[in-house]
Amino acid sequence: MDRAFFKPMILFSSLAEICNSKIVQLSSDRHVQDLFIDSRKVLLSPQALFFAIAGERHDGHRYISELYTAGIRQFVIEKEVSLKEFPKANFLLVKSSVSALQALAAFNRASFKIPVIGITGSNGKTIIKEWLYQLLASDFKIVKNPGSYNSQIGVPLSVWHMQSYHQLAIFEAGISRKGEMENLKKIIEPTLGVFSNVGSAHDEGFANQQEKIREKLKLFSAVQKLIYCQDYSALHEEVKKTTLSTLSWGFNVGADYTVEQNKNRVLIKSKAEEFELTLPFTNKASVENLLHCVFMMLQLNYSPTRVQERIEFLQVVPMRLELKQGINNCQIIDDSYNNDLAGLQIGIDFLNSLPNKKTLVLSDIFQSGLSDQALIDRIIDLISQSPVDRFIGIGAVLFQNKEKFNQLKVETSFYEDTATALGLINWNEFNRETILIKGARVFQFEKIVALLQRKIHGTRMEIDLNKMVHNLNFFKSILSPGVKLMVMVKAFAYGSGSEEVASLLQYHRVDYLGVAYADEGVELRKSQIIVPIMVMNATEESFPAIISHTLEPVIYCVDILKSLATFLDGIVCKVHLEIETGMHRLGLEHQNLDGVIATLKANKNIVVASVFSHLAAADDPAHDEYSKQQLSLFESAYKKITEGLNIKPIRHILNSPGVLRLKKFQLDMVRLGIGLYGVNPTSQSFDQLQPVATLKTVVSQIKEINAGETVGYGRWGKATKKMTLATIAIGYADGFSRGFGKGVGSVLVNGKLSKVFGNVCMDMTMVDVTGIDVKEGDEVIIFGDGLPIQNVAASINTIPYEILTNTSERVKRVFFADSF
Repeated sequence: MDRAFFKPMILFSSLAEICNSKIVQLSSDRHVQDLFIDSRKVLLSPQALFFAIAGERHDGHRYISELYTAGIRQFVIEKEVSLKEFPKANFLLVKSSVSALQALAAFNRASFKIPVIGITGSNGKTIIKEWLYQLLASDFKIVKNPGSYNSQIGVPLSVWHMQSYHQLAIFEAGISRKGEMENLKKIIEPTLGVFSNVGSAHDEGFANQQEKIREKLKLFSAVQKLIYCQDYSALHEEVKKTTLSTLSWGFNVGADYTVEQNKNRVLIKSKAEEFELTLPFTNKASVENLLHCVFMMLQLNYSPTRVQERIEFLQVVPMRLELKQGINNCQIIDDSYNNDLAGLQIGIDFLNSLPNKKTLVLSDIFQSGLSDQALIDRIIDLISQSPVDRFIGIGAVLFQNKEKFNQLKVETSFYEDTATALGLINWNEFNRETILIKGARVFQFEKIVALLQRKIHGTRMEIDLNKMVHNLNFFKSILSPGVKLMVMVKAFAYGSGSEEVASLLQYHRVDYLGVAYADEGVELRKSQIIVPIMVMNATEESFPAIISHTLEPVIYCVDILKSLATFLDGIVCKVHLEIETGMHRLGLEHQNLDGVIATLKANKNIVVASVFSHLAAADDPAHDEYSKQQLSLFESAYKKITEGLNIKPIRHILNSPGVLRLKKFQLDMVRLGIGLYGVNPTSQSFDQLQPVATLKTVVSQIKEINAGETVGYGRWGKATKKMTLATIAIGYADGFSRGFGKGVGSVLVNGKLSKVFGNVCMDMTMVDVTGIDVKEGDEVIIFGDGLPIQNVAASINTIPYEILTNTSERVKRVFFADSF
């Protein structure tokens, strides 16, 4: 395989000049090909280069030793390391690893003269990029950002993939503060530009909206043409202050091109031409995103007729992997809409972060820019560096080269097409596996997904793992340096799915997980969760499971501590001491601490991992004085324990609302619960949080009833006029409380609020859809976008915790993610 054909290769010795830094050790002048900043995703090859980044929460230098042991020999570092420990490695010492990564990508970009489309704006960047790729891919060999890799790190990693065979590049760029776009501009150096729109995203990083626009416009300082919508007046005013050559469009008069929309048809007019296009949708955001693509195609000399032809084949961009529950306790990563090498790497990264046996189902990859042999070698390279246990290849190229996969130490099978695979594979034999299904659309892998997906009724809870990671990072950002993070995954991870959420948290290296009962911890251990797990409600009956699965029980009374000591009989066990400070639920009273200390002195095999307590009202400023009293009582108890035992275990007292409001109480660790799911449990505003869960169902049937007719059990729903009712596929057995009945609760049907009519039944509910355009099979939102869970909870005088945790396990969970 000609590896240089796939990625750039330069000698390590040339990095010093490129990055304006110095080489502190050169063992052997190797080529650099693969760039990595995440130790979990390093391709173990002699050409790999690892950038150790010393971030506020994570320090890549911590992983140099394990990477060296694994075979990595080339490193960019910001801190001095003990070179004698790594005699066969090359080290480049820089002031900033991120800046060095950017300089290397900019060096690669400078060697190409092809057209480069740069995209920025508040929203729609990724959609525009992916649609442009679809519209232009039949005419150009294109390189683009995988997923939404548009950050200070994502952009250089994307631009590094530019190669001699590429004819067009499409890169999106996102910034969150002043000064960042100058870096990205040097890396992308676009020749054409698209400014998508202006919104409130990342407003907090700029003095005002005008400053944000000016910063983003720096990306286009040297473009031949900038395309933008003139209807965004603030953007238009800032563009006018520049000398940029522009192509403006808008629904209002005055732009270079004026657009008139009538449902899914648009009439486009300019001084020189007039034409009409039929679009595949009517919603404002999609129309706006596609029109940016249309005007870029016009700039690239496509005729309106060719533009319309390409639009006919435009596919909606899911923009996320879907993690679905499968048959026989399997998990399915559904990525059956698109297939390229960059996307395959993302999919494998996601696969590797999840538990159980791992299976990859892959189709042929088209338009890779590689010969068939080089492509096969690259696929084998990716699989060999991943813990994939079984590989199923579908397509003529994979089938013809199946012998080459014999070098892999995995189970393999190959089929010429999807129909053959569907007929020959016994899909029911898949058991407790995580299966990545990655295929080009033409292979119709959705048929494979349909066979493997667990068949449950139409009610489902969608969990957006990208938003969960966003929330996790937000909470990390407000922690003081060195403060550890425990995340509570009790109660089925607040209804979201314990195993999947715990796998994500383990992947992002949280310090601890917390569960309510030992059996929850046991299930996590069975799913390959190795993070320390604290069990809140330990009992004598649970001691065998706790010890055999290396769980850490909470000690909340002297008797259970003595029982544990007797059971252990010398076996080492870590415990967490819970102190009563005013919650009056569970906890060791101050007067019991002497007995606790005496028992622990007599049983040195019981190791105190942490001492903690609970704040009774961290969410309410009115009780802050009480919270201070609780902290004082806790500190007093902690002092007594540490002095009595001569130890310094971890201290923690804050839950989600406490983390948000009471920074001075962070101590050594905090416990994150409902906040991870984007629910703000305080009365203060924290707009950074993004709701993670959406509960949806479907309309099963629509009925017309006349005045005087009654509905449901007890005849509680009585029509006062002619009405249209929809029966939706959710009831109290799914967690939709009877409290929502008799008009108390509402759901969202096609964007319209619809009140519950009559009683909530066990498996279904009737809602009033009079005057709403609705048909059987339409989607219904119980809570989520447009209907916040806080509002739903308030309607029956409860809290979001209860709404989330009451959602039955029989409700299918569907997980979404890009790459994390």
